[in-house]
Amino acid sequence: MTTAQAGPAGADEAPAPHTADARPRALIDGSNVAHATEGGARLANILLVRDRLLAQGFDPIIVADAALRHQIDDGVHYESLVGSGEIHQAPAGTDADYFLLSFAKELDASLVSNDRFRDRSRQFAAVRRQIIRFMILADEVVFERRTGKRGAHAPTPGRERAQGRSRGSRPSRE
Repeated sequence: MTTAQAGPAGADEAPAPHTADARPRALIDGSNVAHATEGGARLANILLVRDRLLAQGFDPIIVADAALRHQIDDGVHYESLVGSGEIHQAPAGTDADYFLLSFAKELDASLVSNDRFRDRSRQFAAVRRQIIRFMILADEVVFERRTGKRGAHAPTPGRERAQGRSRGSRPSRE
């Protein structure tokens, strides 16, 4: 796939496709991340998530909707990041979620967002497994990568033995 084919129609510059020797890519839902903490849209949130992904060996790609430029707390710095290409801004009047999900699918990239993307769940069902949820607290970022539905987590090794019974058995009523 060439770079021109990598993105959905209407995107100015699509990120280059992932190659085997490159770091794994992670798209950042810039608008969702910016609004993740109290006090309005914060550029610092986006930069914290970007830096955390870099530290974990990812190649972060920030995508934001056009409205974020009017909501962000540090507009001058934000505009400089858009101008330098570090933040990719979806065209005005378009659905940034579509671009994020399309890029995640086409680039086989993870997607950092707390958005549920319910309106696109059927169209991008496979991408939902690539979503990395996150939390920001006291300028620290924690990621949660789900492996399935809630409650479907594998049991802790040895837990059944520690409780004195095997998985699925009931305690005796002696």
